[in-house]
Amino acid sequence: GKSPMLRIALLALLAAAAVDAAVPMSNPVLRMRGGGKSFPKLPDSVKPGVVTGKALKELLATAKEHGYAIPAVNCVTSSSVNQVLEAAAKYQSPVMIQFSNGGSQFMAGKSLPNSKEGLEACVLGAVAGAHYVRNVAKAYGVPVVLHSDHCAKKLLPWFDGMLAADEEYYKKNGEPLFSSHMLDLSEEPLKENIETCVKYMERMAKIDCLLEMELGITGGEEDGVNNEHVDNASMYSQPDEIWQVYKALAAIKNSQFTIAAAFGNVHGVYKAGNVVLRPEILGNAQTYIKEQLKCKEDKPVNFVFHGGSGSEKDKIELALKNGVIKMNIDTDIQWAAWDGIRKFEAKNHDYLQGQIGNPEGPEKPNKKFYDPRVWLRASEQSAVERLGEAFADLKSTNQLQ
Repeated sequence: GKSPMLRIALLALLAAAAVDAAVPMSNPVLRMRGGGKSFPKLPDSVKPGVVTGKALKELLATAKEHGYAIPAVNCVTSSSVNQVLEAAAKYQSPVMIQFSNGGSQFMAGKSLPNSKEGLEACVLGAVAGAHYVRNVAKAYGVPVVLHSDHCAKKLLPWFDGMLAADEEYYKKNGEPLFSSHMLDLSEEPLKENIETCVKYMERMAKIDCLLEMELGITGGEEDGVNNEHVDNASMYSQPDEIWQVYKALAAIKNSQFTIAAAFGNVHGVYKAGNVVLRPEILGNAQTYIKEQLKCKEDKPVNFVFHGGSGSEKDKIELALKNGVIKMNIDTDIQWAAWDGIRKFEAKNHDYLQGQIGNPEGPEKPNKKFYDPRVWLRASEQSAVERLGEAFADLKSTNQLQ
């Protein structure tokens, strides 16, 4: 007879083999729909913290499949980053944190030199903001897409600086610093827009970074780009224009991209109904591109929705149905952040008129009212609540449970 120890060891091995045999091989198609280790409704690749490359691709595919969009929120301070992460954790939604050119500059400090040729403060602020997000995002237990917003032709030095930081980060960590960047050359001729996007996409594809590009013109004004003068035709992108972009970018090996097509969207906030949003344009483009590709997938394009503040809910729903996987929310959150401070001041007005002296007595100190942590926190809480409403509109709530 074998020694009892050996027999126990053999039995243990047999038991382990039996358990292995009983676990079915994972079906890759079903895997895509969720069942991930970190989040039950998301793929395995998606983990808490900043999401890039394959994980980002799978996160966007899951959003499209489940009919929701990832809310993208502009941040300008560490406090505004924190409120987005807090809302994501509270409402269990994946989020995008994005820095605009002006927001990046503000992050580093308005007094820093920022030449037209180098936009040094913009680069510095964006990179510092990205590192801050990377340092804290994982602790909130949510997947975060780290993105830079509109970059017009005159702002390309900013883009170049961020991309250099991505390449540097990739060398050390095997992934880019940012998940993605946006190029907005919608004011340039279509041919130039596409050629420039291709040039950058070739560089970005090598480091698993996603490119968001913009087509047509999004009306209104935001962060120094004013398109209020444009004629109505350019408020709407044509299916063939979208196809030209798709074809050019999809031809690049390992490319990942999203398209901000124009369907009547405007920046800033307008009374609902003042803007003729036509999300069916996106549906028509999906059908057209599916025919060109002769592919099985009904919605081959990942669309993004800009200028969504004040949009009617049914238009948002149709946009989601037509393959919008990201929507920008900025203006409404700015108001909510201010509204929190406004209400705090109104409520505590008599305690905020001097360092000493309030209704309780002329010697009473007011520090606990004017400490920035108090009124900034009131601002954050107001923004978090409003973010919850925005997440609900985009159907991204409870996607992490």
